Formats: sequence, C-alpha cells, structure tokens
Amino acid sequence: MAESGLTDHAGYWLRRLSDEVHHSFERQLAGHEVTAAQWNVLVTVYHGQATTTAEAARLIGIDPGAVSRLVDRLAAKGLMTRRADLASRRSLRLSLTEAGRALVPVLIRIADANDAAYFGMLPPAQRAALVQLLRQLLPPAPPATTVTEPCDD
Repeated sequence: MAESGLTDHAGYWLRRLSDEVHHSFERQLAGHEVTAAQWNVLVTVYHGQATTTAEAARLIGIDPGAVSRLVDRLAAKGLMTRRADLASRRSLRLSLTEAGRALVPVLIRIADANDAAYFGMLPPAQRAALVQLLRQLLPPAPPATTVTEPCDD
C-alpha cells in the first residue's frame, strides 16, 4: 500500500477551506475596522450567548485572557463595555454599546454572505449535514464553571 500524500488528508482540505473562508471574512470585516476574532465576541454578546469573558471564551474556544484583550480593543473602539456584576462584585458583565448593537447586524449580513459564497452551492440538507459532521468531529466543550473575573474598571 502506498504511503499517503498531503492531499490525501481531510485535515489538509479542512485547513485550506478554513483559511479561504477566514481570509475572505477578514477582508470584508476590515472595512468596519473589526477582525474575525472581535466579531466572535461581538456576535456572542449580541445574541446573549455570553455575558462574561469566561462564557465567551468557552463558547468561542479560546483562552479567557485572549477574550479579555479582544474586549479591551472593542471597548476602545466604543463597541463594548465591561461593568461590575451587581450580583457578584468580582465578576464583570459584557454588553454592547449603542454603536456595537447597530454594527452587529451589518456584520451578520457580511458573515452570512461570506458563508453563502463558500457553502451556498450545497443544498440546505448537505450544508446542515456538513455542519453536523464538523460538530461531531470536534471534542465537546468543557463544562461551564463559575469563574470570577477581577473588576479592574
């Protein structure tokens, strides 16, 4: 049996596709001075899927410190705020500013169009099956834990 080559590996094709989709999305977001990493935080907070950096980090799949730095940049751009949680003075709550709430629907349309450009040729059932398979292949997210974030504001 012959040894496999680079293009025989699913991981190669997944990385190539991921790079293409990501770079295209980054180019489109650049006109709004937002990166794809910042978009991840914005959209999770917009949809109420995360209200703290720890929740956002768990959902996005990155380190809470990285999310904190992204939030710092978004706050500097006037798109997001961090406020002390009234229920726990040690925790910070993330929220979008008025400018952030206005921008996210625009960015959602860009994300949807970018997805359509790459995956729109798939019938809806195949697209749903692709997403299902990708989710199945990823390890499960770690369980939610109560993480307090120092209030440095």
